[in-house]
Amino acid sequence: MLNILRQRHAAQRFLHTTTSRPGYIVLVPEIGEEGPLGEGLLTPNGLPAFSDITIEMCLGAIGQQASAVEKSVKALEQDIQSGKKLNSSDIYGELDAVTAPLETTWGVAKALYLGNSTLIPTKSYMNIHERARNARAAKFCNKTVYTALLQEGDEAGNAGEAEQRLRQKFLLEGKLNGLALSKDGQDGLKELLIQLGRERGNYKNKVNMSVHAFAHVVNDFQLVRDFPPTLMEATARDPSQALEGPWKVTLQPQIVEGFLKYCPDRLQRWNVWRANVIKASQQQDKSLENSTHLEKIRALRKRQANLLGYSNFADMSMQTKMIGSVDNLKQIFAKLLKFAGPAQSVQLEDLQNFATASGANHKLEAYDISYWRRKQIIANHQLLEDKLCEYFPLPRVLSGLFALSEKLFNIRISEQPKTEVWHPAVKFYNVYDGDSSNCSTPVGGFYVDCFSKEHKFGRNNGWMVGIRNRNKTANLTPLCALIFNFTEPKQGKMPLLGYDDLQMVFKTFGTGLQHLLTQAGYSDLAGLSNIEWDASQVSGYVMSNFLDDPAVLQTLSGHFSNDQIIDTQLAQKMRLLKTQLAGYSLCQELYLADLDVELHRSDAFWLDVVKKIWPVYQCMPLDKKDAHPCSFTDIFAGDWAAAHFSHLYSKLIAADISSSFAEKHNDEHYATVGKRYKQTFLSYGGSVPTAEVFRRFQGRDPSVEALLKSLDIFTPSQTTENN
Repeated sequence: MLNILRQRHAAQRFLHTTTSRPGYIVLVPEIGEEGPLGEGLLTPNGLPAFSDITIEMCLGAIGQQASAVEKSVKALEQDIQSGKKLNSSDIYGELDAVTAPLETTWGVAKALYLGNSTLIPTKSYMNIHERARNARAAKFCNKTVYTALLQEGDEAGNAGEAEQRLRQKFLLEGKLNGLALSKDGQDGLKELLIQLGRERGNYKNKVNMSVHAFAHVVNDFQLVRDFPPTLMEATARDPSQALEGPWKVTLQPQIVEGFLKYCPDRLQRWNVWRANVIKASQQQDKSLENSTHLEKIRALRKRQANLLGYSNFADMSMQTKMIGSVDNLKQIFAKLLKFAGPAQSVQLEDLQNFATASGANHKLEAYDISYWRRKQIIANHQLLEDKLCEYFPLPRVLSGLFALSEKLFNIRISEQPKTEVWHPAVKFYNVYDGDSSNCSTPVGGFYVDCFSKEHKFGRNNGWMVGIRNRNKTANLTPLCALIFNFTEPKQGKMPLLGYDDLQMVFKTFGTGLQHLLTQAGYSDLAGLSNIEWDASQVSGYVMSNFLDDPAVLQTLSGHFSNDQIIDTQLAQKMRLLKTQLAGYSLCQELYLADLDVELHRSDAFWLDVVKKIWPVYQCMPLDKKDAHPCSFTDIFAGDWAAAHFSHLYSKLIAADISSSFAEKHNDEHYATVGKRYKQTFLSYGGSVPTAEVFRRFQGRDPSVEALLKSLDIFTPSQTTENN
């Protein structure tokens, strides 16, 4: 049994801080100008010295390291301007080496911040984040370096595959940052981006204010009796007495999702659902409406794209995507909808019949679906989530996950108990590669923090934080942290994982494996670096797809009371948690993905775009007050503009990969396919375009068929037309 879940001692901290002072922390110019780079942050073995790290050390180190990167870029610029003949591989190697310490400090700060923001407060972290981001951008936003690489011409074709890929990255980053523009064009772009940042900030602030402006208080325990513990604690006035109430329902997305799934009172569900779809719109509060900011953001993004030579923002977005073009993406949407649409109609009719037979004397609406979906799977298949999770204690799941990964990829995962960590419950593991020429030397390492107190909004979450990339120039191996926010053990009772938790843990670890097992030599190409946005989640989904195999579920299981393995029949039924209403769910994903694209290529008012796209994917009518685009923070305040489809496309690619594993369910076949997968997707990182990586793994281009089959909505009599 993994010794990974020791009781935390809240009073004991391994990160020390000085007395806090009022006001914002400012990175003054003097920081980083003197002393060794990042002195004190690392132990002699190259791992972070978490026992001694202070906030001030992180702030000082990031200043020093950012300054070093900027000085290196400036020196390179001067060499080029002086006419010195430079080899592009030397340029990449030098920049890679000087960036390595910066990325490590940045990664350490991010891990500490996610683990518990009392270790690295938000204001301090944002200073570190912005300073590091700006310094890292310096090497991609230098006009002299950009021009020199652009003028390489035919000489670049003689470079290695990795060097050619890096050149493409530098040139694309440079173009998207306006380096190909005139001085006036660059000034115009800069001013435009300042305006865009301001509007995005206004949009985000109004969504946040709208979320906090609503509070639905529940006093009746019968309305929350089916809430899972995480949701009960997140809504209770006193989380330590979660069963006592009252319970406050806010518009945090995960709380809304949970409330609609578990609350038996239809009127209460409607109230929360309606508040959620009208938030940040005139329907809620005119002073908080986001319609104006949304339209300004769309207009500014179109101007940005036009200035950079693209017809619209969606076309510009495709430059960093595996799919390549909006036309290609629309073809994928159409192929998936051809199966998902009819499946949705049948599934919703079946759900309506079930609800009617169960006493519902009304037509199902959007706020009814999650609730009756849960009731249906319990009634028809006896899948009770609170009973299922009893078979999956967290320690057993992690040990089973590690064992599966060792078999699949010929690796060995070994705990290192004496490694310095930021909290006594955090564990560190070395990863050894059996296919390496020196299999006794670790190829990377990862920390596991299961009990972060951050971002607990009614559901368990997980993050893979890259602390350090593989960097051959600097002789660095990859390092990452897997951070989860499970509830701490009480009276020795370990967290029990539901199906969604299992998916999340596997997905997080799968992403970590791509970071750890990369063979790419340059930091800017290693692991997840330079991976196209719509392929960045593939490795996570590939790992979570192993949960479709009942035999894998059994290896993870062991009832918390008697260690009994889950019954084969019950393990087989668990796949229904993925496939039930899969046509409906896929249509929801397609709608949001297509809406996002159309909002970034159409000049029509946002509501007109919604009215055009809605009936293509939705069976239910659009509520006349529904204003959901007014609270799309990921798209209009975040970085996922014209990129929301990336989540779905990663699932599609992963399903195709997983279909090769699923041809035979035995260890020998898994290991054979696992080796091929390891040598392609896990090894190449961003050194090869993902489309080519896929061809090297599968021998063909991706198909939608595997995803449709995995959701049980593929009909052989239909055709996917050369998918």
